[in-house]
Amino acid sequence: MNITPGKLWGLRRLADDAGRFKMLAMDQTGPIVNPIKAALKLDHAPYSDVAAVKRMLGKYLASKASAVLIDPPLGYAAAVEGISPRKGLLVATEWATWEVTPTGRKSQNIPGWNPAVIRKVGGDGVKVNLWFRCDVSQDVKEHQLAYLESIKQACRDQDIPFVLEFLVYPFPDETAEGFSARRVELVLQSLADPDVMNPDGVDVYKLEPPTETTDVPDPDGPHAAQVQARFDKMANGIDRPWVLLSAGSTPEDFLRLLTYAFRSGANGYLAGRAIWSQAFSNFPDMSAMEHALAESAPAIMDKLNALTDRFATPWMDHVCWQGDVAMSPSGEDFASHYAQFAQPRAFG
Repeated sequence: MNITPGKLWGLRRLADDAGRFKMLAMDQTGPIVNPIKAALKLDHAPYSDVAAVKRMLGKYLASKASAVLIDPPLGYAAAVEGISPRKGLLVATEWATWEVTPTGRKSQNIPGWNPAVIRKVGGDGVKVNLWFRCDVSQDVKEHQLAYLESIKQACRDQDIPFVLEFLVYPFPDETAEGFSARRVELVLQSLADPDVMNPDGVDVYKLEPPTETTDVPDPDGPHAAQVQARFDKMANGIDRPWVLLSAGSTPEDFLRLLTYAFRSGANGYLAGRAIWSQAFSNFPDMSAMEHALAESAPAIMDKLNALTDRFATPWMDHVCWQGDVAMSPSGEDFASHYAQFAQPRAFG
């Protein structure tokens, strides 16, 4: 299977030298903004505080990652100067901008942002969180799929990798307990949907665990078979490289979840809260938070990276490539062919 030059270079930038993804997520909205509001007893989280947190995440943890996922509204300006230019840069084009309806969420871009802008600020890849569940109304599903196709096309036009994350979520009238009881079922249903799992235009999937994320069974213990079967079923329906997100699990639970994922062929991780949430819990004591980010959080990444080095499949060895990642166009006529190939809307 062929890959265009921009997408190939971008994927190489997002992965480590061996082709394994060790990506740090620091684009979160609710998990960062809401605790700051609660701690300060404010209706709005001050930019200075959010920026300070994201700056610290980049300062103390980016060196352990192959790439960093960052958001434009609160993260880019605050943290990018502290991130080594030798790290890959994944940028979200949507961020807390979805429309909530009684029958589902409708994703949309940050106003004024798209893959072309992300390319201009040095992004090596575009990430979209597509809110998705199979029981939404038809108009919501049509909106989400149209939005997905628009991002795919824009990433083709810019020749930049597209990392697709999709998450299930509660409806407005659904209780937290009711949603929690159905989450695994909803995840597995979404993974079986041929529209959202159509790999054309997707370069990497970022997926939530298809199982419970707390009290995860020991992968070598007596209760592991059911969990492994869920991961295997998920992997069988994925025709592109994929990484696992941490879904707010503890470091210990995430290490177990990653073990299951790697046994099913996952190509790495893209995680945030499992790495830095314990340190962040010290907010607003910035000194204590910084100490934890400097002393304990890097050790969590060391464990994740060691597991990834040992068991993750390099992205170019994913079955979709059949062992042969071929750049196209290439060869003696590369310059002239790519000049034509890279014109807007030239990608079919």
